[in-house]
Amino acid sequence: MPFSRERSVSRRSFCLCCVGAAAYTATGGWLTPREAFAEARGLVSLFKDGAAVSQITTHKLRDNITVLEGSGGNIAVLTGPDGKVLIDGGIGASRPQLTKALTNLGADPITHLVNTHWHFDHTSSNEWLHAAGAKIIAQENTRKYLSEVQRVDDWDYNFLPLSPGGVPSEVFAAEHSLKLNSATIGLKRYTPAHTDSDISVTFGEANILHTGDTYWNGIYPFIDYSTGGSIDGMIAASDANLAATTDETIIVPGHGHPVSNKAELKEFRDMLVAIRESVVKLKQQGRSRDEIVAAKPTAAFDAKRGNFPIDPAFFTRLVYEGV
Repeated sequence: MPFSRERSVSRRSFCLCCVGAAAYTATGGWLTPREAFAEARGLVSLFKDGAAVSQITTHKLRDNITVLEGSGGNIAVLTGPDGKVLIDGGIGASRPQLTKALTNLGADPITHLVNTHWHFDHTSSNEWLHAAGAKIIAQENTRKYLSEVQRVDDWDYNFLPLSPGGVPSEVFAAEHSLKLNSATIGLKRYTPAHTDSDISVTFGEANILHTGDTYWNGIYPFIDYSTGGSIDGMIAASDANLAATTDETIIVPGHGHPVSNKAELKEFRDMLVAIRESVVKLKQQGRSRDEIVAAKPTAAFDAKRGNFPIDPAFFTRLVYEGV
């Protein structure tokens, strides 16, 4: 997937697009994550490099809830007398920019951090945020994965365990609720989707839903089969998100533009279904994985969604793996 020459790299997409830019410059074309590892310094290293220099953009939502964009996954922040409550913490390399952005939201201390799942672009700030005062809360599989070496084959990378301070100290199996800063915060586990540690976070009074990486706004998602993810689970999570929202709900995706809505979420869900159906039909015809990739079952969506590290060919292979 070559970079579109007509689309500029915005601040919101820097952390993702820097990966593709480095690979594209080096090779004249798009690379899969495995190829990027050989040609550049690895997808994960490039994400971290991007986060180290990326600016943080602040989006005010409703009540005292804000989204910070630019450090890996989108970070929601609830402020108030009970302290700052963060939904995901981004990439540790962007600590200076995040510290400044959080300071600009007020003098309240950081008291709580919720991890929507275990991936490094949402949790590698855990250690410094815990040191700053955050109690870390997550689904129990997130604690398990952050406590052990994890290999993601599609990234060709082994993640080391976090130090004890960075590992969630409070975990739950299916559902959990918090009452902080006069907000009711509902945490609910999805069936395995992006991983098998994903949770949604709902701010009841403000009618805001943070979906974690079960929803990527305007781009193809990554599905981590190494820790229980599946294309069917991603579709099921999208259905659950749609059922939990109204046309007035503000939806915060894990990646992509951080302020979304039900119409955009439905478009994402319908894209997943359409590509899955196309891949299934081709597979039933006896086509090999490479033949299915060459058939371009994502073609109808590539112009909008194919300009990020999860390129059309790579996403097709992810879908193929799960059907």
